[in-house]
Amino acid sequence: MKVDRLVSIILILLDKKRIGAQELADMFEVSPRTIYRDIDTISMAGIPVRSISGVGGDFEIMEQYKIDKKVFSAADLSAILMGLSGLSGMIRGDELVNALAKVKSFIPADRAKDIELKANQIFIDLSPWMGNRNIQPYLEIIKTALQESKLLSFEYADRYGNKTARTAEPYQLVLKNSQWYWQGYCYRRNDFRLFKLSRTSNLQIQEESFTPRDYQKPQLGFADILAAMQTKIKIRIHKSVMDRVLDYCTYEHFSPDGDEHYIVSFPFIENDYYYNILFSFGDKCEYLEPLHIRAEMKRRIYDIAAIYES
Repeated sequence: MKVDRLVSIILILLDKKRIGAQELADMFEVSPRTIYRDIDTISMAGIPVRSISGVGGDFEIMEQYKIDKKVFSAADLSAILMGLSGLSGMIRGDELVNALAKVKSFIPADRAKDIELKANQIFIDLSPWMGNRNIQPYLEIIKTALQESKLLSFEYADRYGNKTARTAEPYQLVLKNSQWYWQGYCYRRNDFRLFKLSRTSNLQIQEESFTPRDYQKPQLGFADILAAMQTKIKIRIHKSVMDRVLDYCTYEHFSPDGDEHYIVSFPFIENDYYYNILFSFGDKCEYLEPLHIRAEMKRRIYDIAAIYES
């Protein structure tokens, strides 16, 4: 892509004292004439590239426009490397590999060891422990469609498992609470929709391109809405499920109940999703109050038992 090549040339000129047209042409596998056009484009953008006469012609950026590599602190470079490494592990692509290489080119040799140590202090791995094997290849497909403004065709299952054939314009990939989603304009609904990647199947890029339209990013912050809807219930849990319960509330909501159990003030909404959360703790959790929810828990337990008795 030309824009990527222009950015790369600028970074090379910032990093090197001087470089020849043929060397740049060989590096990017283009003709010297293309490099000369790229240099003209860079100059027109306001970056003062100077041509040095001689065999092949050399280029350099005027010294006063040089970037001092020390403008980036060790913490700055470590943070960038951590973010890019975590993303490139899940979404592969030459542009991410090139971005990592470019960032590393800004690391002075005398600080390389310190920056590598800091970058390794936090490891970001976005890949799941287990689950849908289509997630990573689908991320690649959506990323390509985003870059090329290509339509996507797919089948989408609602929360009850009902599938519908869809065609959509992709606009954004979203990672939320360890789950991947993608925002697109759905032709079936004639509106923007946020699709959960794990519910997406038979995902394919179409030959047809689209002209991107104005859109608003999806609303992903529901903390205030959930806080208004939730009530506190009282449950008694065994210590063996404490780490899982801590995914939904903080340790301040725990009170010891003997040596093996805790009483927990648990955030709850009266719907299937939250009842299923409680059931996921199995016999290590007992619902205590309020009583009408305890009665509903008992009813649901009887319904489950009836399946196995018939």
